[in-house]
Amino acid sequence: MMNNLRQLVAVARGHESADIIFTNAMIVNTLSGDIEEGNVAICDDRIAGIGDYRDGKEIIDLKGKYLVPTFIDGHVHIESSMLHISRYAEAVVPRGVCGIVTDLHEIANVKGIEGVKYMIECSRDLPLDCYFMSPSCVPATHLETAGAMLSAPEVVKALKGDRTIGLGEVMNFPGVLAADPGVIKKIIAADGKIIDGHAPGLKGKDLNAYIACGIMSDHESTALDEAREKLRRGMFIMIREGSSEKNLEALLPLVTDRTYKRCMFVVDDRSCSDLKRDGEIDGVVRKAISLGMDPVRAIQLATINTAEYFRISRAGAIAPGYAANVFITPDLISLEAERVYHDGRLVAENGKALFASSVLKGDEMTHTMHVKPYNADALAIPAEKANYPIIEIVPDQILTRKSFEKPKVNGKRIVSDIDRDIVKLAVIERHKATGNIGLAMIKGLGIKRGALASSIAHDSHNIICAGVDDEDIYAASREVERLGGGLVVADGGRAVESLPLPIAGLLSDEPIEVVVDKMERMESAARRLGTGLASPFATLSFLALPVIPELRLSDMGLVDVTEFRIMN
Repeated sequence: MMNNLRQLVAVARGHESADIIFTNAMIVNTLSGDIEEGNVAICDDRIAGIGDYRDGKEIIDLKGKYLVPTFIDGHVHIESSMLHISRYAEAVVPRGVCGIVTDLHEIANVKGIEGVKYMIECSRDLPLDCYFMSPSCVPATHLETAGAMLSAPEVVKALKGDRTIGLGEVMNFPGVLAADPGVIKKIIAADGKIIDGHAPGLKGKDLNAYIACGIMSDHESTALDEAREKLRRGMFIMIREGSSEKNLEALLPLVTDRTYKRCMFVVDDRSCSDLKRDGEIDGVVRKAISLGMDPVRAIQLATINTAEYFRISRAGAIAPGYAANVFITPDLISLEAERVYHDGRLVAENGKALFASSVLKGDEMTHTMHVKPYNADALAIPAEKANYPIIEIVPDQILTRKSFEKPKVNGKRIVSDIDRDIVKLAVIERHKATGNIGLAMIKGLGIKRGALASSIAHDSHNIICAGVDDEDIYAASREVERLGGGLVVADGGRAVESLPLPIAGLLSDEPIEVVVDKMERMESAARRLGTGLASPFATLSFLALPVIPELRLSDMGLVDVTEFRIMN
């Protein structure tokens, strides 16, 4: 360390040659919020200085192109991309994304602390700085069956890890408001560290109570007034633009000269298809610029603001002593990363990763389907009520609405009513062979026949399946089980398309191009069934999440999130 600092000082003073000098650069200065012309000297993995540097082992004349600090995504669940973490790096680093903050609660809900350790180990030596938050809610609630449980002592132990920087989103906001001892112990254990929040729709005194516990941020705001109240009460606002959750346009007016330092961009959940087509956090920055935000301001919300909130030192800016994580782009509209440098080393060029990565495999992360045998008759819903609760999908959001409608009945069973866009939803427990099967009706999926099934069902990731008839639901769900996890489209009583996800039933070990190709075939097959949703499998995956209002389905039954109870 001492020798490195001595060399850094010598290069900064111009007494020794830099490893790299970028000349004639338009430097995006996220600290001052402007653009300055100059040369940038790199010493090993650090920026030595900005100024009239000429003596370098490698001189790169940018000829007026922009030098930008690489992006940091402040809240992302990489599991939602269905890509192994090494494949994720291959996909996002060439876009200028060299930092992510993630709490890995998806894989933790399947494999517990061993799943977290596996992902952390796989992230080593990647040119993607991964900052981990200890999962706070595994399982998210007591209203579902997960594959694992992280107790308060386990969370405390995880918080002491050298690569863990805080407590992940505290999704169990009813538990916080009720001062649940288990939830409170985890928050107390994280005292002095970053504590992320998750408080959809919370306001007034309940919001005050939630924040008073030390919870510092929120990424669940969908309306401007909601985000403004949270910001005024002291929260940092993560403006989310994911695959199913698109809040950027609604919340962009929140960002002003007075408030911008307490705002940042995140993706939360983004599908592999969207990742390949639109990018990661770089895509959010581009969209913000297209909506009228100043480019430097937009870049600040994906670099220095994120770094400062998470207390990531020497990141998010181009300045002396900061990490030499930069990319070169010809303009600040397309933000096309021609070259990407991580720790002073060229790691991607013209959209191609220049680093080697590998996928660690092990039986402990596969073979995670443990389903008690059942038949199609187990999917029947008896017609016992004149009015039946319906989960209504809200387009482009993960919120749902609760309604009551007179169901269509055949004999003594409730059946799908495609004329009203109402079909059956099933959640089948797959971790402990309990035999639990939750059943409900949903509105807004749009399918006219067949079924869609997935082992990605936030957050406990049981098998979730929506379909018009029981035979297709059964065929799709059993194929997910046979694959060891994955996505399936069934029609005519058989699986017609599938995407295997052998790692914990969540992740593929294949490159993004292969996964996207399969995913596009899946979505095409889903559209042939009638759905008009942009991301039907992403929408399906959130219908089991019992911490997002208003109505959800778990393996234990229909969950009224507002009242935080099982309805049936």
